[in-house]
Amino acid sequence: MTSRSAPAPDRSAALRNATTTRTVSGLGRRTLCPDMGPPDLLSEILQDLRLARASYGRSELTAPWGIEIPFKEGVRFHFVAEGECWMLTVAQEPIHMERGDLVLLPHGSGHVIADSPIRRPLPLADVGPKLIGNSTYKLTAGGGGARSLIVCCTIGFDGPTAHPLVQLLPQVLHVRGSEFGDPSLPALLDTMAEEVIHPRIGSATIMARLADIIVTRIIRAWVETRPAELTGWLAAVKDQQIGAALAGIHRRPGHQWDVESLASLAGMSRSKFSERFVALLGVSPARYLLQWRMCLAEAWLKHGDLTVAQAAAELGYASEASFSRAFKRSIGVSPGAARVASA
Repeated sequence: MTSRSAPAPDRSAALRNATTTRTVSGLGRRTLCPDMGPPDLLSEILQDLRLARASYGRSELTAPWGIEIPFKEGVRFHFVAEGECWMLTVAQEPIHMERGDLVLLPHGSGHVIADSPIRRPLPLADVGPKLIGNSTYKLTAGGGGARSLIVCCTIGFDGPTAHPLVQLLPQVLHVRGSEFGDPSLPALLDTMAEEVIHPRIGSATIMARLADIIVTRIIRAWVETRPAELTGWLAAVKDQQIGAALAGIHRRPGHQWDVESLASLAGMSRSKFSERFVALLGVSPARYLLQWRMCLAEAWLKHGDLTVAQAAAELGYASEASFSRAFKRSIGVSPGAARVASA
């Protein structure tokens, strides 16, 4: 009898068993990642906050000084690396910031930073920030008095998953250095300040990673400390039953969902499910599904990820024509026009 050697191990099979290809947060972007079990929807969305663009600033300011910073789309934060300052917005009372403090502006709101809450500011354009590297600028201003060093960052997220959560955040989040609930944040902020103050090879890449982590951790801390009486999208996500239905919509936007199948996911009767869904979100399940599909479609088409036909198929439409009609009713322009406008 002729002996035969044992078959070589199937390494590709082992890899397939160790990892899973899944669609993250309904974006249709398939990612090879360890199978950690089904996370909750909020964890997926925090995981899926992807930095698309960022700019960084090193502001060395001496009293007296004041700068008026206009609105800019994106999430902004200022970190006081040295000294102190005041920040003023139309949304609330002046905020006094000391060394180690951070202010997050989730909606890119216009604001003033100054050495005094009554200082008359100069427009940012008049102060003249200078570009010193890839998306990194330096700003020097003031009258030679007490010195403050402020690290600034403006970032934008890729894809629509961030929108429901970011829209819930207040106009201003002030985090005092002495009150950081996350022990890693001070070290991350100090590292970013060091990279901005002393740029070296690879600083742009390091700062991008740090900005991504810092903002995500601040948002996570805010979500975890919200009171139980919250309403709206965040309350719906945190609701065990309605959250299960939302997770189904976000993970499988092209599935032929109806009230019965979503209620089944939630473990509720159709009538109870519809009643609670509308109470929390203010729209019907069908309307929410449509809004999410169109939000995804608009992002895909604007970024050139998919053709109109591919987007229609990905989102479960029987024809390109039916998808195009739904898109134009919701967004106001045809899918083709949305795709061309971004080209």
